[in-house]
Amino acid sequence: VQLQASGGGSVQAGDSLRLSCAASGRTFSLYAVGWFRQAPQNKRVFVAGIAPSGSTTRYADSVKGRFTISRDNAENTMYLQMTSLKPEDTAVYYCAVSNYDDVFSGPRAYAYWGQGTLVTVSS
Repeated sequence: VQLQASGGGSVQAGDSLRLSCAASGRTFSLYAVGWFRQAPQNKRVFVAGIAPSGSTTRYADSVKGRFTISRDNAENTMYLQMTSLKPEDTAVYYCAVSNYDDVFSGPRAYAYWGQGTLVTVSS
């Protein structure tokens, strides 16, 4: 499985950004997918996840109400719409495909990872 994340960049606080992640090589629609982020000197943490059908989503408390995860199974693509960005959202964002059809927040549930895309939010 290959995952290609894109859409990162440098923005001002309060701005919006949409990340995309294109998947190939696996039956994308059967598995939950998620976004994680890793800030300098910190471990990789869960941001959002979505079930195969898109009917169930899960978010970290820090992004609830600001970020929206979605997926297009026909295009094997997942998205993370980020609004009202804050400096503390600055991190490398990783997309991942799970081994399961349920949404888990632990990184060990995810077997395949994209290369990461950097989001920098300045105040």
